Amino acid sequence: MTPELTALTLAALLQCIQFALMAVPANIELGTGKTASPRDADRLGKPLIEQMSTGTARLARAMNNHFEALILFGIAIAVISLADKTNAFTTACAYTYLVARVLYIPAYYFGWTPWRSLIWFVGFVATISILITALL
Repeated sequence: MTPELTALTLAALLQCIQFALMAVPANIELGTGKTASPRDADRLGKPLIEQMSTGTARLARAMNNHFEALILFGIAIAVISLADKTNAFTTACAYTYLVARVLYIPAYYFGWTPWRSLIWFVGFVATISILITALL
């Protein structure tokens, strides 16, 4: 497995960890009656994320943000791997993305402004750099 594919695998496992980091406090705060329900608006009154504590809601938003970022990162790693254009630069970019995503969790949870946005941007630039490298 290439280092880029390893980084993608670790990023996917990070997503699983983020889910647990959010789900455990969400279930404690809201109860499984709500979290395991079909989440119909007329039953809940408002979205679950709006019923969570500030910290748990931030963990949920960080998790959702990673779902979004992981799609583009997964495409970048698939393209660079299938094109057989992996190199030291793309490896560095892949691990930069991974480190940025790890740092993004506490940055979001603790409200590190403007660092959270800067950390997100570093991961985004790393992903875009991989895509551009695939085209060259």
